[in-house]
Amino acid sequence: MSVKTKLFAILWIAGWMGVLSVLLLDLSLVLAALPITSGKPMPFPPLVAKLLSVIQTTVILSVAIFIGRQFAPKVGLRAPVAEAMAEGRAFSSALKRQIIPGLISGLAGGIVIIASWVLAKPFLPLAFVARAEEFNKLLPFLTRLLYGGITEEMLVRWGVMTFFVWIGWRLLQKGQGSPQAVYFVGAIAISSFLFGLGHLPLAFAMTGHLTASIVLYVVFANSVFGLIAGYL
Repeated sequence: MSVKTKLFAILWIAGWMGVLSVLLLDLSLVLAALPITSGKPMPFPPLVAKLLSVIQTTVILSVAIFIGRQFAPKVGLRAPVAEAMAEGRAFSSALKRQIIPGLISGLAGGIVIIASWVLAKPFLPLAFVARAEEFNKLLPFLTRLLYGGITEEMLVRWGVMTFFVWIGWRLLQKGQGSPQAVYFVGAIAISSFLFGLGHLPLAFAMTGHLTASIVLYVVFANSVFGLIAGYL
């Protein structure tokens, strides 16, 4: 097995653990907590619906990891720990360099996310606040940790952000030399913004409508950590 294939497999397995963690969700309780689905019959049994979700996300994850594996080396982006594992090297030194920046950035990001909720809460519709807090309780810890912490990073950073860096470098710099910093900044901002927008359907499902305050909060709160993760 080539190093590139091993790298793909390592990243895919890590991301897929998060995909599988979705099976821990109690789908009946989740749907009951959303007004647009509450009381409506499900088109599929809960287990079938979750399996279909796993299959769909697995396909998207596979595409994202393939894109990252193909384009990251071209623009100077790397996955040091996974690459060390793929090459049969000790990954402890690569991991050691990431621990402190990761802890500091994670703490800062967590504070900003919590602060944004506290500050935005008085301006958000009461129904949205109540259902968001209820929905939050329904997410298992492993799903938050694995899907939110690993799978989404594979999708948004390794896949989408890397692709935007590459496309900017390829089209505007003709693929010559190292990509300019502006392509990284742009890719981080765009991928984070798209990630924030991607949470609006769930916000809509919680209330059946979107207000300006909901849109601003959801996009900002979900984009802000993307900026930090993209920088890392």
